[in-house]
Amino acid sequence: MTPLRILFEDEWLVAIDKPAGMIVHAGREPEGPEWIAMKRLRDQLGRRIFTVHRLDRPTSGVLLFALDQVSSGLAQKEFEQRRVTKTYRALVCGAFPATWTCETPLQAEEGQPFREATTRFRCLGTRPALTDPSIEISLVEAVPLTGRYHQIRRHLLEAGFPIIGDFRYAGEERSFELGERLGIRTRMLLQAKVLELRHPHTGHMLRIVADDDAEFLKVFVGHPEG
Repeated sequence: MTPLRILFEDEWLVAIDKPAGMIVHAGREPEGPEWIAMKRLRDQLGRRIFTVHRLDRPTSGVLLFALDQVSSGLAQKEFEQRRVTKTYRALVCGAFPATWTCETPLQAEEGQPFREATTRFRCLGTRPALTDPSIEISLVEAVPLTGRYHQIRRHLLEAGFPIIGDFRYAGEERSFELGERLGIRTRMLLQAKVLELRHPHTGHMLRIVADDDAEFLKVFVGHPEG
């Protein structure tokens, strides 16, 4: 089994580049251990690990774990108190605005109260897709200032730019069509690119960056650094 790519590791924390399709920890449905990040990393390191935050299954990129329970709790507080900056990248169809901030409140589920939700967006470039030049693609940077359920995905849908491959919000028919034309199959093109936080023990600022996602590079080139 291919080892997970480790982006950062010290005596308290470890961050990996989570592949798309992998869940963070075991859920209600049975999964093979190769698709559970916690189990893969535990076996790779040969020691117990603890969750700090989560990424949706179809999202790739920076995922942080702790190597002891105290460190996990301290790191989680940084997330809870909004002292962490998370920068995502997404590919969407069409020419996205240069900058846009969405402040539309979101519900976790229907019937539950709406809660404030803010995401800042910036277009990093628009160009024809490599695998189908008839399709115009924009690379979008997204920085969520709150942490609501599927926040980036839902805010991009509201703007009329659902993420390519987001079957839930872009629709199955359109997602299958784009997957076929772009050569990405059923992949959702959303990546947790950068995670910035203060180290819970040393106080130093950490900036953990994932490599450019290979599926992104199939259809769009010219990523800016970092």
